[in-house]
Amino acid sequence: MQKNRKNVIIIGAAGRDFHNFNTYYRNNENYNVVAFTAAQIPDIDGRKYPAELAGEMYPDGIPIHNQSELSRLIKELDVDVCAFSYSDVSYEEVMAVGAEVNAAGADFLLIGPKETMIKSTKPVIAVGAVRTGCGKSQTSRRIIEALMNHGMKVVAIRHPMPYGDLVAQKVQRFATIDDLKKHNCTIEEMEEYEPHVVRGNVIYAGVDYEAILREAEKEADVIIWDGGNNDFPFYKPDMMVTVVDPHRPGHELTYYPGETTLRLADIVVINKMDSAGPEGIQAVRENIAKVNPTAKVVDGASPLTVDKPELIKGKRVLVVEDGPTLTHGHMKIGAGTVAARKYGAAEFIDPRPYAVGRLKETFEIYPEIGVLLPAMGYGDQQINDLEATIRNTDCDTVVIGTPIDLSRVIKIDKPTAKVGYELQEIGHPILCDLVCDFLKDKKLISRDCGCK
Repeated sequence: MQKNRKNVIIIGAAGRDFHNFNTYYRNNENYNVVAFTAAQIPDIDGRKYPAELAGEMYPDGIPIHNQSELSRLIKELDVDVCAFSYSDVSYEEVMAVGAEVNAAGADFLLIGPKETMIKSTKPVIAVGAVRTGCGKSQTSRRIIEALMNHGMKVVAIRHPMPYGDLVAQKVQRFATIDDLKKHNCTIEEMEEYEPHVVRGNVIYAGVDYEAILREAEKEADVIIWDGGNNDFPFYKPDMMVTVVDPHRPGHELTYYPGETTLRLADIVVINKMDSAGPEGIQAVRENIAKVNPTAKVVDGASPLTVDKPELIKGKRVLVVEDGPTLTHGHMKIGAGTVAARKYGAAEFIDPRPYAVGRLKETFEIYPEIGVLLPAMGYGDQQINDLEATIRNTDCDTVVIGTPIDLSRVIKIDKPTAKVGYELQEIGHPILCDLVCDFLKDKKLISRDCGCK
């Protein structure tokens, strides 16, 4: 007898997967989602997508398994379709999962923007990137500055990172540092939310992005979609800005769905031109022209500031960088590394001999990280292990290259030098001009702002 509904597994990492379910599957009588699988992020499997969020068709919720169980689950649960639903993944990795799914007997599906982008009642500027760690957040902040200079009420909405109580995280609003504590944010969440709230911006995140958008619309003239990983937006953008990284030339055409965000872009920002080589910059420029020749291209740099450069010069330093950028972002260099070299560090101390607990596991999973310390903090155990690893490491100075004040989150018993960075355009066009044109087109302003 033929099944009335096709059985589905959503292959994810606690973000795009939940959104694909909410927008495409939750009330779709043609499908029965029997499981999620989880990858990239530690400790998110073994839970359930709760009944309170899953809807009437799923009164018991939906179990979340480790992706390593995928082949077994396809066979045991008689699965017809597997929907790949996470980002910042090489094409080789995506198709390896596709091969596993097909070999187990199921169809392999990539769900596109038409089925998952929600339309806002307010103008939306979306900011994405082709890889984790391109400088997307500083680009968002630059655009927000331009909007605020025009008197716009701006609300940012961040790509999800729901690693805790999913029901409690359905809709989250962050307006102060205290809100980060109230919502028990991980280090990864704080790295994205804190730079906004300290500048006086409201930022939303959570699980149900339809509900989040409707709340944000109540207090915004313009919505900024501050995308995560290299995912395409959850909302239909009126202007799409994509950031590319000349430190990783070629990745803009070889990662999923990074190339999608590049092809969708109205504006492409080539960031980090102050620290990248000319060959990498030229390769990226040629790839932009190849797949999106009509996009406006903004040249950009990420000039660094260091609060205490004297603590770096001639010192033996431990460099702490943004965790996801080093792990599934596969970056070999970050702001802390650039600053340590610029200000004359005598030696980079390797943290691996001193690593404990979950951080030791992280280095085993990602051996290419090398002598940098990723600021992993997806839970209390990782945060404690990060603090212990820094305490154990024999160094003179800790160079903090993370977007937040790490010393506010953990106790660091050594001198610290904090690195900051913002986007700085080189030549023209500049984002302020382009935002000005956008606001005029949307009839939110009637004259130029004087950027030119």
